[in-house]
Amino acid sequence: MKVTVKNLKNRKVREIDLPDEIFGYPYKEHLIHLAVESFRAAQRRGTHKTKTRSEVTATGRKPWRQKGTGRARAGTFGSPLWRSGGVAHGPQPRSYRNKLSVGERKNALRSALSRKLADEGVLVIDSLDLESHKTAELARSLSKLGADGKVLLVDRFDNDNLSLAARNNPKLKTVDAMAVNVYDVVDRTHLVFSEEALGRLVEVLG
Repeated sequence: MKVTVKNLKNRKVREIDLPDEIFGYPYKEHLIHLAVESFRAAQRRGTHKTKTRSEVTATGRKPWRQKGTGRARAGTFGSPLWRSGGVAHGPQPRSYRNKLSVGERKNALRSALSRKLADEGVLVIDSLDLESHKTAELARSLSKLGADGKVLLVDRFDNDNLSLAARNNPKLKTVDAMAVNVYDVVDRTHLVFSEEALGRLVEVLG
């Protein structure tokens, strides 16, 4: 399938062919769901921690004798039943990672990109090398292209002007072509690729 390559002034430069095995991949909602859940789970730090009865600060003596007081039996001040005692079955540090295979991740990304192209949410620009790092100038260029709302800008990691121009706008996010993930594709209204970045991504997914 063909897609139009434009410049930042919204003028047509040329047309390029996109491989059907990537941008014509069937939409698989369940696979995309798994990829998004895996991405979000990996962002969790998993550092939550409660103290058990063996970790709280408490004397080891028995509060009162076993029988004859009329009160319930008690063996330690660190019991979870007591104020300032330990927590029974509380959260402990752990990893939430839910890994997908390489094939599953690639297929999920193919499916998400295919759906985004079908929804006319993919724009290809001949170059994202900006003359200035001004946020307002980048916003005007994207407005001319019709890229409103949340936008993912895909180029090189060392494109400093693009990174500086986008970082003050919460609706914009810049990533390297090798860092594109399903969550960002689903989360953003438009994907703006430089022609070079799109070629690198196609090479990896093809």
